[in-house]
Amino acid sequence: MSRGFKIGQLFGIDIRIDWSWLIIFLLVTWNLGLGFGQLHPNWTVATRWGLGAVAALLFFGSVLAHELAHSLVSKARGTPVSSITLHLFGGVSNIQSEPNSPSSEFVMAILGPATSLVIGGVLLWGTLLFSGVQSVAGEPAEALSQMGPIFTILLWLGTVNITVGLFNLVPGFPLDGGRILRSILWAITDNLRKATQWASWAGQAVAWSMIFAGIAMAFGVQIPLLGGGVGSGVWLALIGWFLQNASQQSYRRVVMEDVLQGIPVSRMMRENPPTVPPGCNVSDLVHTHIMGSDDQSFPVVENGEQIIGLVALEDVRNTPRDEWETTTVRDIMTPSEELVCVTPETDASEALSKLMQRDVRQLPVLSNRKLTGLLRRRDIVKWLQLETDIEA
Repeated sequence: MSRGFKIGQLFGIDIRIDWSWLIIFLLVTWNLGLGFGQLHPNWTVATRWGLGAVAALLFFGSVLAHELAHSLVSKARGTPVSSITLHLFGGVSNIQSEPNSPSSEFVMAILGPATSLVIGGVLLWGTLLFSGVQSVAGEPAEALSQMGPIFTILLWLGTVNITVGLFNLVPGFPLDGGRILRSILWAITDNLRKATQWASWAGQAVAWSMIFAGIAMAFGVQIPLLGGGVGSGVWLALIGWFLQNASQQSYRRVVMEDVLQGIPVSRMMRENPPTVPPGCNVSDLVHTHIMGSDDQSFPVVENGEQIIGLVALEDVRNTPRDEWETTTVRDIMTPSEELVCVTPETDASEALSKLMQRDVRQLPVLSNRKLTGLLRRRDIVKWLQLETDIEA
């Protein structure tokens, strides 16, 4: 998933929404609008669709609460969290590194589903207590038809939160249940990489089961607890596909961090990278520097080794062609105060985390505030390819 656009901040954590979130928001609103119309035909069209949109927003508010539970525990135990992103399949916390112990992993993982289950339980209990409806188990449609707008929404929210909580307890990594499984395996083996591999296998098994079940449902097979139908089947298969990819990527990330652990940046950085002066115009930058090499970014240096910024190919693309002669590198560069830098002694796994967090291709390497090198993503990729080939 992309990083999305920022809508706010809670507890120092950026809250973002991926564009794919709009799809699921509209789908939830549409389904609820239709459902409310069947249960409450006397409601106006505006009431049905308005309540559908409100319920969808409240649902994603509860998804956010679920992710906040993960993130706050992670921060409390020393693992930074940069953002939470809501997307097509729910939400994800951008936790910058793996937990430091099995117990931290267990607590962080279990609090998310626990939050959803508590929210769902409280909403269901409050609805039954104050709505006057004694039970929805026997004739749910009749019970729902007797409720007003507020209790109808609260009942739906309670039910869906419990569903989300139980689904996340499925032992398929990187779902919360899979992380709980990994924490147990980690405690037994004292090996995070091996525990992640086994949990990833479990996650892929769950994912493929969901994909096959979804395909079967789409072709008319009725599956206990899941039902049938093309829409439900396709959606289940999509969730399985997403889980399959996420499981593989999570394991690869742990492998990368394991291989890079304890390796200083100085062993893979590019020493004495080509630089450009701040007064160079964009035309000279393109024809003298970019076209003459395979580099896509250049530290901007003045007074010998003092870095004042970084200019990249993307900055050139954002500059109109007819302004290249009159625009200088200083005008388009990213200034040094906005750059994320590392030192030659920085652990390579930490540098990779910074590259991924900021979604950049390179990091300036500084020693005593002077430029000593440039660490590029492709330098890390080459190192990983070499080390994993040797290991294999």
